[in-house]
Amino acid sequence: MRVMIFGATGMLGQGVLRECLRDPDVEQVLAVGRGPSGQTSPKLRDLALPDLFRIADAAEELAGYDACFYCLGVSSAGMSEAAYARVTYDLTVVVAEAVMRASSGLTFVFVSGAGTDATEKGRTMWARVKGRAENAVLRMPFRAAYVFRPGFVEPMHGITSRTRSYRVLGAIMKPLYPLLRRAPAIATTTERLGRAMLAVARQGYAKQVLDSADINVVGR
Repeated sequence: MRVMIFGATGMLGQGVLRECLRDPDVEQVLAVGRGPSGQTSPKLRDLALPDLFRIADAAEELAGYDACFYCLGVSSAGMSEAAYARVTYDLTVVVAEAVMRASSGLTFVFVSGAGTDATEKGRTMWARVKGRAENAVLRMPFRAAYVFRPGFVEPMHGITSRTRSYRVLGAIMKPLYPLLRRAPAIATTTERLGRAMLAVARQGYAKQVLDSADINVVGR
């Protein structure tokens, strides 16, 4: 299996990249981002694009893949709806359309979040915008498309977030990790998230939208 990962330097993307590199069924990984992934492996190739809105310019690099794991995301804190939508909705659509044209037979997995509003009409800005992005991806004619909505994600194997607020939250929550591991409906790990993505890309899943409970089942 040949896979591409968008956002491999983020906390979730790092977890997905780790599991892809460890999986013997994955023969090649293309890490796409504004800079290099920072990892090395014989089966890893970086594609650094300073402006991801110009992803179509790299169409040849995106051809021949079986799965795309889209882990890009930003916090909505302090952002206007227009600014947040440009990153969360507009960029997602631009990338998904470019990937679909280059590798029409692939499975696309979009990382969203618990509490996302698929009606696109709720009062919470980030949830509406995420819902728009989810719906846009699920409407596209990929071989298959899935949305992952994890709640709390425990970083494992030395993985850390580049976002200071997330690092602070993680430090506060760390004493609760053993308890959260017993609550699969609300929490998962970077390891299980990565494994679950690979599993749905390989064998599919009965639901297109997977919450933490589903991720934990599939990623065991």
